[in-house]
Amino acid sequence: MDAEGLFVIIHSRRSIRRYDGRPVPADVLRRVLESGRWAPSAHNRQPWRFAVVTNSERQVSLARAMGARFREDLAPDGLPAHEIERQVSRSYTRITEAPALVLVCLSLAEMDTYPDARRQDAERIMAVQSTALAAQNILLMAHAEGLGACWMCAPLFCPEIVREELNLPPDWEAQALLTLGYTAEQRTKDRDTLESKIVWY
Repeated sequence: MDAEGLFVIIHSRRSIRRYDGRPVPADVLRRVLESGRWAPSAHNRQPWRFAVVTNSERQVSLARAMGARFREDLAPDGLPAHEIERQVSRSYTRITEAPALVLVCLSLAEMDTYPDARRQDAERIMAVQSTALAAQNILLMAHAEGLGACWMCAPLFCPEIVREELNLPPDWEAQALLTLGYTAEQRTKDRDTLESKIVWY
């Protein structure tokens, strides 16, 4: 394993929101998803599920439905109408202009069950953590394949709408939407220092 090469991939990854329109080849997309499949998971139950959307009409339908809920959610926040429309439009553009979408879901079907809320809540958190690890693998592999990608948390705010639009299986719970494509922008971003985030014992 090339440790330095892996470090460069991790260090140079950025959230990319603008793409040049080229489709993502199916073999590249499968390799990216395969990397997600090899993430570690609690009890090795592999609770992640992926819904892949490359059909532009489905993307538009999904973006419109999510946007309608987003608009409803923003209305009570006291934002002016033009700001609400700006945010809804920005989200719509990110979803519809990405050549590929990966809806990252989790399923509790194979996770353990407990009679008490404390352990059951912990089990659910383990499934969420496992699914997030799979998504991180996807983001890193996408970058290694020369793709840009961006993590969107929007499905958490309208899971029932996402389920209906994509006709998801009953046990699939939407967690995040990953946009994928060949980048049309270069981004740089600073990070907080390691020293500000760590304590040694």
